[in-house]
Amino acid sequence: MPLIFFFACDGSKEEMLPGATGISGDVYLIMDSTQYKGPLGTLVDSIFRSEYLVINRPEPLFKMHWVDPRKLNYTLKLRRNLIYAVTLDQSGAGANRVERMLTAESINKIKTDTSFFFKAVTNQFAKGQQTFFLVGAREELLMKKIRKNAARLVATLNKSEQERLTQQLFKAGSLKGLSENLKKKWGVDFQIPFGYQIVMNNDEFVWVRQFNKKDDRDIFVYRKPYKDQKQFDRDSLIALRNTICQKYLFGDPDKPNSFLVTETGIPSKRVRVSTSPLNGNYAAQMIGLWKTNNLSMGGPFMSYTVADAKQTNLYYVEAFLYAPSREQRETMRELETILSTFKAN
Repeated sequence: MPLIFFFACDGSKEEMLPGATGISGDVYLIMDSTQYKGPLGTLVDSIFRSEYLVINRPEPLFKMHWVDPRKLNYTLKLRRNLIYAVTLDQSGAGANRVERMLTAESINKIKTDTSFFFKAVTNQFAKGQQTFFLVGAREELLMKKIRKNAARLVATLNKSEQERLTQQLFKAGSLKGLSENLKKKWGVDFQIPFGYQIVMNNDEFVWVRQFNKKDDRDIFVYRKPYKDQKQFDRDSLIALRNTICQKYLFGDPDKPNSFLVTETGIPSKRVRVSTSPLNGNYAAQMIGLWKTNNLSMGGPFMSYTVADAKQTNLYYVEAFLYAPSREQRETMRELETILSTFKAN
């Protein structure tokens, strides 16, 4: 018996579903108006609307839209990200509408299993759709579970967005010849979408760029010998990045004294380093801001540092963005998606 009393899609029916609609990063929160205006709605909204740390301006992780369950129509049901939230201790019209979507078995499980609070469903009403159900017997119990699992919830939704972005980004194919070249020359797998251009390609450094009127998107890979684990330390990674940038990345190619550096002087935007597996390899993820040493330009960056399986080579792969007059969250999510294809064999 399915947990949620929505139609389940087998393979043939799934093929008949319409495609999910909406913009990347948009989330539709479906819950009773009283709960949305109260502590539960505030909590859910704040978790998914928390600040996207990679960028140098206040932008949320996701753009939240509240929907009264009584006004949930066919068009809204097709949105790419839906979150239903309801607790059984509520009697409002909106809460009753959501509760009626649950089977008797589901309601019994919510009442008796205090560990259960979350269910993720793909392709509920549309192909490429991600739907979350946040449920609980009482509001305070559900809120406790949500607080404890906030990072997991955000990561699950972000992963879903990246999977959809991967399909979109590589729909037109990959940058011709580069993946094959990196595989042959360095023994790494890395996919760059069609539309980027190779700026530089030598034995230790590869740089590709997509430049247009709205923004400048840059991705590069640097290779050097692996020495020891200390190369993954925060200070070592910043020093490595600054060395690469000073050697290869200029604010103005005609002015080699104008090069990129790592911004370390803003306490609220401190460079952050965390360990994160990347396609089976131990990796250090670094996020922060960059600027030119003459302060003429700046923006966000994200990188991964990985060693190959034999610990012979260390690879530093980064994406950075220059978009001074635009929102940057979704572009950085795209660049993060591209970086996630890197694999050191």
